[in-house]
Amino acid sequence: MAENQSAGGVYTVDTSISQVISDPVFGSYGRLIFPVERGYYSGETLGDLRLTWYNNIDPNETVEIANYLRTHAQAGETVFYDIYSEAEKAADPEKENTGLFFFRGRPGAKFAVCNAGGGFVYVGAMQDSFPHALELSKRGYNAFALIYRPGAQTACEDLARAISFIFAHAQELQVDTTGYSLWGGSAGGRMAAYLGSYGPAAFGGDDLPRPGAVILQYTGHTYYTADDPPTFACVGERDGIANWRTMERRISALSAQGIPTEFHHYPGLSHGFGLGTGTVAEGWIDEAIAFWEAQGQQ
Repeated sequence: MAENQSAGGVYTVDTSISQVISDPVFGSYGRLIFPVERGYYSGETLGDLRLTWYNNIDPNETVEIANYLRTHAQAGETVFYDIYSEAEKAADPEKENTGLFFFRGRPGAKFAVCNAGGGFVYVGAMQDSFPHALELSKRGYNAFALIYRPGAQTACEDLARAISFIFAHAQELQVDTTGYSLWGGSAGGRMAAYLGSYGPAAFGGDDLPRPGAVILQYTGHTYYTADDPPTFACVGERDGIANWRTMERRISALSAQGIPTEFHHYPGLSHGFGLGTGTVAEGWIDEAIAFWEAQGQQ
C-alpha cells in the first residue's frame, strides 16, 4: 500500500508527520503544513493523521498533498508566500504563523483562496483547504490555501491581507484577478462569507472587488447582505456542528434577494468531510467549480 502511495514522491502513509514538518526543502514554513497548535491533531504518520472536528480524512490525499508541496519546492518553485513583512511579524509575533501555500494552475488563469476551518482555534488545512486547492490546480485554476491567525477577527484580517497580496503581486504570480472565488469550510466558511459580504477593505485590506463567487461547506454562518456574491453551499445532514437547515435558510434568503445560489445536503454525512472522497458527497467540488465558472458567463 505504501509503495503505491509513494508514486511521484518520497512520502508514504508511513512517513512521520514530524519528518514532513522538518524536511529541509520547506525551510521555516514546514511547521505550517500541519496545525501549529499541536493539541488539535493526533497521529504520528501521514496515514494516521486525525484532526479535531474533522471526519473522512483520506490518507491518500494527505500523502499526495505532502508530496506535491515537496516536489514543487524541490524543483525551486515558490510554494509558500508570506503575507506580512518581517517588520509586521516582529511587531506582532502571532503573524509569524500566517501565509499562503500556492497550488499553481495555468499561467493567467483565475484564482481561488481556500480557507480551512478549525473553530477559530487552529487551521485544519490538510483536510479543509489543501485538498481543495490541489484539485482546483488540477483543473487549471491558481489556488491558494491560507494559514491564518486563530480568532474570527484576525482570521478575516489575514484573508483580507491575503487577497490584497495576490492582487498586488498578480503579475508575478501570473493570476487573473477578475471573478476570483473564496472557498471555506466551517470557520473558514465564515471567513469566506464575511469577505464576500463586505470586501477586503472592511477588514483592513485594500479597496478591491468582492469575489465573483463564494463556496461554503458546513458552516453555521447566518449573516448576509443584499449584495452578497453568488454562493454555493454544501453540508452533511448529520452534521452536529453546522445544522444543514441553518445553511438552507441562509441560501434561501440569498436566493430571495435574486443572488445566484446552489445548495446540497448529504444524508448520513457528518462535519468536516473535505472533498468527501469515498462518501455520498464525492464529486461536490466539480459542481462547485461549475457554479463558479457559470458566474463568469452571466
